[in-house]
Amino acid sequence: MRIAIGSDHRGFQIKGKLITLLNADGHEVEDYGTHSDQPVDYPDYAVSVAKRVAEGAAERGILICGTGFGMAIAANKFKGVRAASCCDEVMAEMCRRHNDVNVLCLPGDLIGDRPVGDLVRVWLATEFEGGRHSRRIDKIYNIEGS
Repeated sequence: MRIAIGSDHRGFQIKGKLITLLNADGHEVEDYGTHSDQPVDYPDYAVSVAKRVAEGAAERGILICGTGFGMAIAANKFKGVRAASCCDEVMAEMCRRHNDVNVLCLPGDLIGDRPVGDLVRVWLATEFEGGRHSRRIDKIYNIEGS
């Protein structure tokens, strides 16, 4: 799977670990920065990753900031992007099953020592259920077109 990934300074360390894990799992990873722990503005990185997903150039995106909220807000401005902030495996699974989330936003400050790789693997492996959820996703697409 082609995955676009980006973070601000608060997610820089986790991003590096995730790139290593994703590459080891056989994914193609596009790193959109940041490339240090120097303070930066998270919307710049959300835009880069969300554009790739919206264009279909990346199948999924992963964004990391302090809470994941700012990244999700910025990424959701792009048509076809469904971004959600998740901090555990249950949230990661449910956002895929019911909402077909294609950009995972992680809270770098809140994950702590939990194995973030497990959360990401669950998110990547979980399929969208479709059915009644497809009707709801279609309604979101209609909102985007307004």
